[in-house]
Amino acid sequence: MTPTIIPLPAECRPVRGAGFKLNPRTPVVASAKNAALRRVAQQFAQRLGLEVVGAARPRAVTLRLEPALKKTLGTEGYRLSSRTAGVTIRAATAQGVFYGTQSLRQLLPPETERLGAGAAPGFIVPALEITDRPRFGWRGAMLDPARRFLSVAETKRFIDAMVLHKLNVLHWHLVDDQGWRLEIKKYPKLTEIGAWRTESPRYGNRDEGDGTPHGGFYTQAQIREVVTYAAERFITVVPEIELPGHVASVVAAYPQLGNRDVPGFAPKVVTRWGIQPYTYAPSEPVFGFLADVMAEVVQLFPSKFVHIGGDEAIKDQWQQSAFAQKAIRKLGLKDEHELQSWFIRRVEKILARHGRRLIGWDEIQEGGLSPTATMMVWRDWKWAEFAIAQGNDVVMSPTTHCYLDHYQADPKTTDEPEAIGGHNPLENVYALDPVPPGLKPAQQKHVLGVQGNLWGEYLTSARQVEYMAFPRLSALAEVGWTPPARKDWAGFRARLEPLLKRLELLGVNYRRPDPLR
Repeated sequence: MTPTIIPLPAECRPVRGAGFKLNPRTPVVASAKNAALRRVAQQFAQRLGLEVVGAARPRAVTLRLEPALKKTLGTEGYRLSSRTAGVTIRAATAQGVFYGTQSLRQLLPPETERLGAGAAPGFIVPALEITDRPRFGWRGAMLDPARRFLSVAETKRFIDAMVLHKLNVLHWHLVDDQGWRLEIKKYPKLTEIGAWRTESPRYGNRDEGDGTPHGGFYTQAQIREVVTYAAERFITVVPEIELPGHVASVVAAYPQLGNRDVPGFAPKVVTRWGIQPYTYAPSEPVFGFLADVMAEVVQLFPSKFVHIGGDEAIKDQWQQSAFAQKAIRKLGLKDEHELQSWFIRRVEKILARHGRRLIGWDEIQEGGLSPTATMMVWRDWKWAEFAIAQGNDVVMSPTTHCYLDHYQADPKTTDEPEAIGGHNPLENVYALDPVPPGLKPAQQKHVLGVQGNLWGEYLTSARQVEYMAFPRLSALAEVGWTPPARKDWAGFRARLEPLLKRLELLGVNYRRPDPLR
């Protein structure tokens, strides 16, 4: 038996019996002694209009914590048993139980996604046994409000769609040349100036401006709201604070942080896409600024990791700056690449003082990779092999499979909205194996997981973000969760139809997949 669940469980087998018939009087049993478990129960019961109770009841959906299961199922695995007498979900943690309820959710008709629909008589959970745990601990999606601002409500709706897929990391790209989106109390100009640009590239012609101002930022209260909302759904929000490049919006707000001694220094919040030349100066005031910023960031985001970008830092200004060249000589560095490595290591020490780990794009290895940094691989698989050989952890996010801002079909033959370029169809995303070939078992543990990226340059609205994300993010969710031997493209496509119906009922936009070839 193959249940209509995405991502596909690690193990599932049918058992004898007619299954469990759900009705409006079915209780959801969860001990009141564990607040997290009780919250999971309430979240599941609310959609179906069911009552949550603390004591065991017959013919119930029972949610149970069994810490001993951690040995075999880890912290995210679960067991789901459905019989005529009821449904039981067991796990070592509330998070595991939560994922079990997401599988149970997909065993019910898609119509149950309509809030307030309730548990109509006749909803039957098939008789089966599921034993399940994820392949990877990092199953992520990246949103980019730095380029196109997304409201709190739109971000929450995206989180809700992530929940359905058992995704557990929201990488929030909050800083770039085109906008700074995070309120920092000590530096108000970051949002007074850095959060606003005069225009954006015009749709259909990226070299012309649209004449429309664009901007926005999240207050610290709104950041906490989103982080709490995600955490209640077992999603960790990892902030990205770009450095040393992609910082034109910062230098526009505080010019003293830039390389002021270079020709033509005139920073502003950038109104075009592409890589920009502005970088931080390698100066002590800059590190003081970054220490202050990170002190506020870690208070807002309890995630173990803080993403520092590190990508596409053009070295032109450092090459032209007498101050930067003097720093290279004084520090005994070979070139600007080693200066970047030194810069990133300084920031890593700032984060370490707060008990946080640094993660950055694969350019952080230029000039030398810190032995304690985690690398997010986007360009070439060789950088994953390089990092793993040194004992560093990696998150796989290659452009070949994980860039969801690329075209889903050939724009010359199909009516696709404008995208940044590239071609990344659904089947290609599903075909990804994030583990580089040839790794020894001891090395494979350094692959923390996989992530899909939704860069915002050409995603002009939340609706278009969703259109580009789904169902490709559905495919990537299965890549991150399901054992490779269980993956099956034709089976995934068959299971996709009810999932798309769920997304529709949840108000999530998506692209209708191309017919199977």
